[in-house]
Amino acid sequence: MKQFKLMATAASGIEALVGQELRDLGIDCEIENGRAIFYGDIETIATANLWLRTADRVKIIVAEFEATTFEQLFDKTNAIAWEELLPMDANFPVAGKSIKSKLFSVSDCQAITKKAIVKRLSDYYSRYGRLPETGALYQLEVALLKDKVTITLDTTGPSLFKRGYRIDKGGAPLKENMAAALIKLSKWRKDRPFYDPVCGSGTICIEAALIGHNIAPGFNRDFACEEWAWVDPAIFDKVRDEAEAKADYDIELDILGCDIDGRMVALAKKNAEEAGLSDSITFKQMQLSDFTTDKDYGVIIANPPYGERLGEEESVRKLYKQMGEVYRPLDTWSKYILTSDLEFEKFYGEKATKKRKLYNGAIRTDLFQYWGKRPPRQPRPETTEAN
Repeated sequence: MKQFKLMATAASGIEALVGQELRDLGIDCEIENGRAIFYGDIETIATANLWLRTADRVKIIVAEFEATTFEQLFDKTNAIAWEELLPMDANFPVAGKSIKSKLFSVSDCQAITKKAIVKRLSDYYSRYGRLPETGALYQLEVALLKDKVTITLDTTGPSLFKRGYRIDKGGAPLKENMAAALIKLSKWRKDRPFYDPVCGSGTICIEAALIGHNIAPGFNRDFACEEWAWVDPAIFDKVRDEAEAKADYDIELDILGCDIDGRMVALAKKNAEEAGLSDSITFKQMQLSDFTTDKDYGVIIANPPYGERLGEEESVRKLYKQMGEVYRPLDTWSKYILTSDLEFEKFYGEKATKKRKLYNGAIRTDLFQYWGKRPPRQPRPETTEAN
């Protein structure tokens, strides 16, 4: 099968997680700002789309070249063998961006890239006049950075965070891939308790259950490249069958999600049911201060309100104070709280073990990490030498 240069895009701060996921899939990669670069065939593309939990998209890097004039952009784009990727009826919109480049007009870059591709395809297919563009979607992007042009073809379609289980999202939800990133960063293990005290629509708990059962996050959705003429459907069937075989539906998970708002708890239950995970997660209406446990070595992950709106700051900081009072005595539990309030530690009442800068959409946040005690090491069984 044909080999491609590929990229998995990601939110700033979690590229390394995407890279680790690729390596866990047996795919070598290099990490760059906001993306991981790797090589592979259509089966690699199918595997990455199906299994990547923390990435946004998987794209084919069609070409990379320097261009400082529109003539260069046209000629070098026109020289690409587009007929190998795009059939005559391909629907191929061209998105664009330009950063610190001489060709700074994004709309002009888009138009010239499109014109160059149309010219190439019209010549190849002996087509005069407009191309029909009535077929499958081939979303292209021309991106310029310091006069380097990168043209990509999106294989994913709707972003990878759209798993397909969220019936409704409520107020200010965390994207599914960011929720998965928080769980990955926590190093939670499926044999340990897991708790989200402000679960909202249940995203963090559902992502934890998907990880615990080793269910591919893209299992119940389709991808743009499955509609392409040159992609064999049997490849995606094979990758989905392999993913189904790897899922562990029998393991019992200890996952609890709570929220003070009963409507959100009801919504979380519906979303978990849609994901087929209602038996793996307990959701209940409860205020944060009522949490007690006699369990050890659990993980708490919370994405509380940030107090961004006028008048909310005082109530949110009161919530942070409650968190400190309730969670500090749980010395074997690790706690991970995501917030944009850089004074969080002051109100929580304890300095974090570690902080990590992340972006929740466009909002710059910090993940405040409080690591619990490690469980004691189990003594190795004694061995006796044979006489």
